[in-house]
Amino acid sequence: MLTAGVTKIETTLADGRQLIYYDDPGSTLPRERAIDARALDPRPATATMRQDPLTGEWISIAASRQNRVFLPPADQDPLAPATPSNPSEVPSNYDVAVFENRSPSFGPELGHVDLTGVGLGRTAPSFGRCEVVCFSPEHEGSFGSQTITRARTVIEAWADRTEFLSSLPGIAQVFPFENRGEAIGVTLHHPHGQIYSYPYVTPRTQRLIESIGMHGPEFFQDILSFELASERVVLSGEHWTAYVPFAARWPIEVHMLPHRHIPDFAATSEAERDELAVLYLRLLRGIDALYDTPTPYIAAWHQAPVSVSRRDIRLMLQVTSPRRAESKLKYLAGSEAAMGAWIGDIPPEQAAAFIREAIARV
Repeated sequence: MLTAGVTKIETTLADGRQLIYYDDPGSTLPRERAIDARALDPRPATATMRQDPLTGEWISIAASRQNRVFLPPADQDPLAPATPSNPSEVPSNYDVAVFENRSPSFGPELGHVDLTGVGLGRTAPSFGRCEVVCFSPEHEGSFGSQTITRARTVIEAWADRTEFLSSLPGIAQVFPFENRGEAIGVTLHHPHGQIYSYPYVTPRTQRLIESIGMHGPEFFQDILSFELASERVVLSGEHWTAYVPFAARWPIEVHMLPHRHIPDFAATSEAERDELAVLYLRLLRGIDALYDTPTPYIAAWHQAPVSVSRRDIRLMLQVTSPRRAESKLKYLAGSEAAMGAWIGDIPPEQAAAFIREAIARV
């Protein structure tokens, strides 16, 4: 159920994809929204996954992604509200808009598939769903450039989409995230994120489940207590704490955990969402204030899988950036890319002090 006065309007695009408007509390936008009058090609066929027998992992081969728009000018922004000269993906003006990706890595078909075991030449449909979350109608910006009210609306949308997507057949895990900056590979400057709904539990989460099995069910509470007692905390409130992790891989890496066990956004309380809107903005603005130019990053919201380990896995933010100096980036070279054996460039305690100082300036 939506809270904080946010309202929702559901409609469809010309090719049948779902579009949802989430209006800020007190929004002056009209309830009636324009119809998508474009003549669109049929949606691409669902991609195919192939299994890597060396790891057992599944790789989605989504060739339709090659056709996506690359850094268009402002007057051709596909995420801006549509105009006669720019028939975009969103027909009407909006506060926050969510729609099914036109060139998805997973979906549009849904279904259950047996992915257990390892073998040669194994394939399976890339069932699932990919959605785009537009944080603002403006052409440029990021989550961190939004108002507290708008950030709160986006959080409400994340919670609502998590609940809906988790109910779809065959969905095993729901992942909201934001890619920011050309150094990360972003192809649109428009402030937006995405939500991937996978047909499997992701490899990162599978490793996490193994760690919890070795440590015990209080895993995340123990991590939070350990980090709270350290000099790596960068921001803390009544419900959330952000810190540079003890074994940070990236030059800039910050995790944020809720103080109580919450498996996903749908399980957060109104008070937790209210505080998160404030703290998350402070964190991202602090990371942007580290240098004179905006910081490229990936902001990844790790949520518990839909039907396993929900009592053990806690909702967690992981913000990472390859920026190791104002004009230098960390590239994944031989040890990291080939062997998964990471070498950190900056001591986490030093990075935490750097980030705290930046947060204090915003």
